[in-house]
Parts: sequence; C-alpha cells; structure tokens
Amino acid sequence: QVQLVESGGGLVQAGGSLRLSCAASGSFFSINDMAWYRQAPGKQRELVAVITSGGSTNYVDSVKGRFTISRENAENTVNLQMNSLKPEDTAVYYCNADAKMRPWSVTFNYWGQGTQVTVSS
Repeated sequence: QVQLVESGGGLVQAGGSLRLSCAASGSFFSINDMAWYRQAPGKQRELVAVITSGGSTNYVDSVKGRFTISRENAENTVNLQMNSLKPEDTAVYYCNADAKMRPWSVTFNYWGQGTQVTVSS
C-alpha cells in the first residue's frame, strides 16, 4: 500500500504563489509517474501536471508557464509550484501516483486526500 499526504494548500490573492507538496510512504518497490489533479466545484477532476520517474513533465494548457512540477525520487515526494495564481485555479488539488509493490507486480494507482487551494480576486 501507498499513502500520499498533501500539504501546502491555502488561501491566496490573485497573482500570488503557493507550493504544494506530496509525500509518499508505505511498502512499495517503486513509484513511477506522479501527478497533480484538481477538481473545482461542479466540475470534473482534471490532470494539472505529471512527471515521470525520469523527470519528463507535461502540463494542462491553462497552467503552462505558471506552474512547475518537480519530484525528489530519493524522498518519494512531488511538488507543485504555482505562480501567478488566478481565481479559476481555485479547486481541491489531489496528488496521484503509480506504484509497484514488487518488481514483477502490476502498477497500481493511488490518490491523496486532497488539499484546498482558494484564489481570491
């Protein structure tokens, strides 16, 4: 099992910055892709950014140039630096990770509990 614990959410004014962090713990062999999703009220959950174990990244168009995803493999953490925040970035942000329990096992997907980000205008 893998536990993902997010931190760093909060309330910020438009134009401000926040940094989200997610730490993975538990008994696992490896963590592959790590990602941040978000879900605003009344909307579907959407992928915000993803980073592979090798460091390749991808972002949803609406955050490109403003958000940066990074990870520290040795500590099994993933971060999301969010700059130039807009009210439309308001959502619950979820950490997500693909992990293997053993070298030969299939990959399972895990979610954190979510952290609220609120951007006021």
